[in-house]
Amino acid sequence: MINKNEFFIVAYLILMVLLTACAKHPGRTSPESRLIEGTQVASAGPSPFVTSDYLLGPEDVLDVLVWKNADLSRTVLIRPDGKVSLPLIGDVQAAGLTPSGLRDSIKSRLREYKETPEVSIIVKEVNSYHVFVMGEVVRPGKLLLRSETTLLQALTLSGGFTQYAALDKIVLLRREGGRETRRQLSYKSIVMGKSPEGNIVLKRGDTIIVP
Repeated sequence: MINKNEFFIVAYLILMVLLTACAKHPGRTSPESRLIEGTQVASAGPSPFVTSDYLLGPEDVLDVLVWKNADLSRTVLIRPDGKVSLPLIGDVQAAGLTPSGLRDSIKSRLREYKETPEVSIIVKEVNSYHVFVMGEVVRPGKLLLRSETTLLQALTLSGGFTQYAALDKIVLLRREGGRETRRQLSYKSIVMGKSPEGNIVLKRGDTIIVP
């Protein structure tokens, strides 16, 4: 039989061992806790702009996760040529695909090496949704956007107009299907409600010129 004093000594020694272990690994949590924390970070990381039909573009950063295979999982940047490089399968076209489309493409390539690969794509950073604002604005240049943005919002983000701006001769350049279209817009007409359709939602690569 262990007496009361011996019981407290043993309990004290166990407590000291546990405290020492915690001090050496202050950030260590259970595997379950790490899984929950990782899921929260992953779900909060992608931009709210990313939807199921979002088309990936150059400079977007992706987490490519291959289940039960850390060696094939990577955080990758979509290159200017629209491709990403992955272990085993090499270059894969990413730009112009949805995240699910890229996932299916990677799974198809991996089937040459694995029978039933499971792949997940997480858009970690949206860097390809940008427009250019030129001319008589306070801060001309490239605007990196994180959510859907209208013409008026982009002009506001550029600091507004200078005193020399021709507000009724704003030009929007857009390239679609290999062709560039030009549309002239009037800031005053948009603001006064005469042509609200002119406050269009911008697309990746649009150029706004304020002469």
